[in-house]
Amino acid sequence: MSFVGLHIHSDYSLLDGASQLPQLVDRAVELGMSAIALTDHGVMYGAIELIKVCRGKGIKPIIGNEMYVINGDIQDKTKKKQRKYHQVVLAKNTQGYKNLVKLTTISHLKGIQGTGIFQRPCINKEFLQQYRDGLIVTSGCLGGEVPQAILKGDVQKARELAQWYKEVFGDDYYLEIQDHGSIEDRIVNVEIVKIARELEIKIVATNDSHFISCYDVEAHDALLCIQYGN
Repeated sequence: MSFVGLHIHSDYSLLDGASQLPQLVDRAVELGMSAIALTDHGVMYGAIELIKVCRGKGIKPIIGNEMYVINGDIQDKTKKKQRKYHQVVLAKNTQGYKNLVKLTTISHLKGIQGTGIFQRPCINKEFLQQYRDGLIVTSGCLGGEVPQAILKGDVQKARELAQWYKEVFGDDYYLEIQDHGSIEDRIVNVEIVKIARELEIKIVATNDSHFISCYDVEAHDALLCIQYGN
């Protein structure tokens, strides 16, 4: 059975990703992957580099962005804090790439939420719906809105959210399952499978990759310590 990484962060996920693209692509080729997606947090900084690095290596680059989605007006600065949900968005064709660029631009020019080092470029569902053509969307990691609803015990809310995305994106919406050995992953995966069966939504297996090798754990931990000031 083949596997393609569809939820991958590089060092363009600033102070979070520890993988550099040349080594990341080489590792994907070594593992026999036919394609690799780059889904850095809120940005597309690595898109062109990914394409160049993949060229001539027999592996297809998939351009993506793990976006921050909020409910409500992205330009509303009156609220002290709005919950930001993680959302993997992938371009499946040229139109999708253009729309992903548009969404990323909007998030940076209009949707900055938070202060200081914790500022994040945000988007909302209205913009996702407006620029949905050519895009593939997944439910994301534990930070996604569907998994968060499950972890809060509101499975009905999770179903409603999944249904909305299915209605908007059709077969281009996938429910994402991950297994990093955590209890939270197991809780979410059980409900994700149930929702997928009930709503007839396809499932995609991913890993929330932030580094290439187990030997990079300490380096990644150092990045997080810098980010959070620990």
